[in-house]
Amino acid sequence: MKLPAQHSAIPQLMLQAKQSQLSRRQLIQGAGLGVSALALAACAGPDGSGTRDISESDKSLIWASWPSYLDEDLSGQSATLKAFKEASGISVEYREIIKDNVGFYLTMKDQLALDKPTGADLIVVSDWMAARLIRFGYAQKLDSENIPNKANLTERPASPDFDPNRDYSLPWQSGFIGLAWNAEEYPNGLEAVDQLWSDDLTGKVVVLAEMRHTMGMLLLAQGVDISAENWGIEEFNTASAVLEERLTSKHILGVFGSDYIAKLKSGEALAGFARAGDIAVLNAQAGYEKFTFLLPGSRGTFFTDSLVIPAGAQHKTNAEELMNFYYDPAIATEVVEWIRCVSPVDGAREYAIENYPTLAENPFTFPDEAAMSRASVFRTLSTTDDQAFNAEFRRITGKG
Repeated sequence: MKLPAQHSAIPQLMLQAKQSQLSRRQLIQGAGLGVSALALAACAGPDGSGTRDISESDKSLIWASWPSYLDEDLSGQSATLKAFKEASGISVEYREIIKDNVGFYLTMKDQLALDKPTGADLIVVSDWMAARLIRFGYAQKLDSENIPNKANLTERPASPDFDPNRDYSLPWQSGFIGLAWNAEEYPNGLEAVDQLWSDDLTGKVVVLAEMRHTMGMLLLAQGVDISAENWGIEEFNTASAVLEERLTSKHILGVFGSDYIAKLKSGEALAGFARAGDIAVLNAQAGYEKFTFLLPGSRGTFFTDSLVIPAGAQHKTNAEELMNFYYDPAIATEVVEWIRCVSPVDGAREYAIENYPTLAENPFTFPDEAAMSRASVFRTLSTTDDQAFNAEFRRITGKG
């Protein structure tokens, strides 16, 4: 696929940037998935308002995201961010400060309500959280003229019910939630969610702090089609009772955000619910297939995380220029080569076939219809169901 004219220099910029970046091999042999300890700090705009765009006079922006969600090496360098600065003149402070959607939302909800700066000009949140921000008026409408590469958005995530034209959000990455285990320490393996409750895994199981990830897997295991509208609090409570029982009995080690990765890596946990991309990175670090990931017979879940410019952000145009940059197929593929998620950018697979042929064959990075048929998307919840489900999950887990 031919690259857009405005980014014809992208391959050369990437080559220059990558020459100063530690290689992926150096990364996976090093310290691994370190999480930045930076905190999100709110700051008031120079005129006391969070709505004035100062992009023209201030070529910078702050981007808040999740750990291990960009092509960063051990020194914190990102070849794609370096190439973006070379191409645009805009400097980016990239903060890996999001561990779960709800916890992050709570750090900025007061500023959002007042239309004040939150400390970030661009954020990455799961689509259900993007839906909440849009519903509350906490997301700024995107100027499509600043994002011509939006035309490269793939069909699958292009028209969610909460943002049919993607006027307020753009997908960053998608991925699969399924079962994972340490194949070296637990050679028995897993085929079904119920097998997590085997006696030999007592105290060695991790589940995820994202309600839709953990409860989606438990509901699917009980035969509920989580994409359909014909289920509600009764089915949810039946599934949540399983979670409560296993937490109370200490069979589950804990409910974790992104830090579940460290529990698997250290061996403190042997199995649990996991993101396919995280397991791919752990195996890359180990240098062999130490961990196994699969979608069980009851299916796994499929999620999308999206880019949103929050209310009060003062570098909106800069953020839109960055969005446009990452929707170039070459740039999108360079990111996916590091983080092993599902790119929303049309042309990424063609670029991968030419430059990363092994990556192009990964069914959890470039899934075909067979892979997609084994995953379900958690339905968009009404306000009533959202409040009820989250209250029950919070009661049981203390999360959210």
